[in-house]
Amino acid sequence: MATHTGELIRVQGLTRRYGARAVLDGLDLEIAPGEFVALLGQSGSGKSTLLRALAGLDDDVAGGGTVAVPEQVSVVFQDARLLPWARVLDNVVLGLPRAEQRGRECLAEVGLAGRERAWPNELSGGEQQRVALARSLVREPSLLLADEPFGALDALTRLRMHALLRRLFEQHRPAVLLVTHDVDEAIALADRVLVLGDGRIAAEKRLDGGTSTTEIRAELLRALGVTADL
Repeated sequence: MATHTGELIRVQGLTRRYGARAVLDGLDLEIAPGEFVALLGQSGSGKSTLLRALAGLDDDVAGGGTVAVPEQVSVVFQDARLLPWARVLDNVVLGLPRAEQRGRECLAEVGLAGRERAWPNELSGGEQQRVALARSLVREPSLLLADEPFGALDALTRLRMHALLRRLFEQHRPAVLLVTHDVDEAIALADRVLVLGDGRIAAEKRLDGGTSTTEIRAELLRALGVTADL
């Protein structure tokens, strides 16, 4: 179970098993307040398992280790997970009493001012993900966990959502852990990119301007086991 302590996100010796297989095997990780971290890894490497551990959503999974996160944590999934019987504003402020004004402000921040009374099925996939982002922002999180939130969107919408997420990050400065399978997405958005392999952090690259994007991309692809000249 994740504990709440300070603003630094710290994972120590995290192990998670499904049957005899250790998906996470003694993983250590720290994320500083206001840092944007992207997590890459092959399918089945444990990316979503780590995110669920940070969110406190994996009590039914065997394992050990310690997870310390801020008290205010929000999660955005690939599926927007909106309640179809609730209007947009009601989805955003779900579970938060007297938060309608803050909800309207968050919808305006993601470009959906005036759509408060719309039903989810009246929105495009990109608009639904904007609602999901607004729902996460209304809680003013210190940590935002994003599990491949743009994976189901078309290429143009994905680029627009990249720009929106980065702008919201600059405005609100939560710590962010973005789980993605897209190396270019990770490089475009994050301050630091991690590669998960064999249950641990297998590689790490900081995007501080000291190394070319082409070189960083090649190194990350090699860490993912991709050796072709892409």
